[in-house]
Amino acid sequence: MPKSIVSDRDPVFLSHFWTAFFKLQGTTLCHSSAYHPQSDGQTEVVNRSLEHFLRCFVLDKPSSWSELLHCAEWWYNTTYHSTIKMTPFQAVYGTPPPSVSQYSPGSSSVHAVDQALQDRNTLLQLLRSHMLEAQNRMKQQADRHRTEREFNTGDWVFLKLHPYRQQSVVKRPSHKLAPRFYGPFRVRERVGTVAYKLDLPPRCRIHPVFHVSLLKRRVGEGTPLTTSLPEFDENGALLWTPTKVLDMAIVRKKKRNVTQWLVQWSGLPIEDAAWEDAHTIKQRFPTFCA
Repeated sequence: MPKSIVSDRDPVFLSHFWTAFFKLQGTTLCHSSAYHPQSDGQTEVVNRSLEHFLRCFVLDKPSSWSELLHCAEWWYNTTYHSTIKMTPFQAVYGTPPPSVSQYSPGSSSVHAVDQALQDRNTLLQLLRSHMLEAQNRMKQQADRHRTEREFNTGDWVFLKLHPYRQQSVVKRPSHKLAPRFYGPFRVRERVGTVAYKLDLPPRCRIHPVFHVSLLKRRVGEGTPLTTSLPEFDENGALLWTPTKVLDMAIVRKKKRNVTQWLVQWSGLPIEDAAWEDAHTIKQRFPTFCA
């Protein structure tokens, strides 16, 4: 018997029978507080997983979920768990769980066995059809926000980057207002059906193959050519480096006077200069001199 059991405050767990029974067994009952399911988070995760499993099977017959509990139990016990680094079946029996083989109708002379295994095959086929329907629905939903784009070798396109993912400076106040597209750059070749290789500057430390959703065609001949990209670190994140301090101010933060600099960043115009804490800049860029 376990030394303690964590549960919610369901009337079953609060009943006199339940309390007296486990008291005689020497088990301590721990009840979660109201409106705080995180107290019993492990049980909530298991219940949610079983709910997802049963939902895939009983899509057309919701009232038949109780007939599939043994399948849900088998699925949970034979699924790899990241906590124990193995399946619960292997943790209990010491060997990996056996695989479920496909059954050919009429292979067994016992009618009950033959019928049970045929029902299992029908159930698995139903599950596959439900999964295909779900994938189709998700694809249709995603395609609503997609547009057909196709480029030829030699076309000029703009490249969309994510400046808010850069981690060179923690407190960067203008991530959302930073440029979304850079370039234009020339398409060197097509890679597969939805990716293109761009002719990037030699100093760029980023892979030159991009998905078509990150590219936008250059329209017109009057678009200025700025074939440059910001610096990138070893992980491919945008790296902003300060070039000079345009102004200085002292602000009050948490009852302390903090020195701030108006920093101009490399590769960005002076209009994108931002106020940064001086001590943060010194820590991030020890060689930078104001």
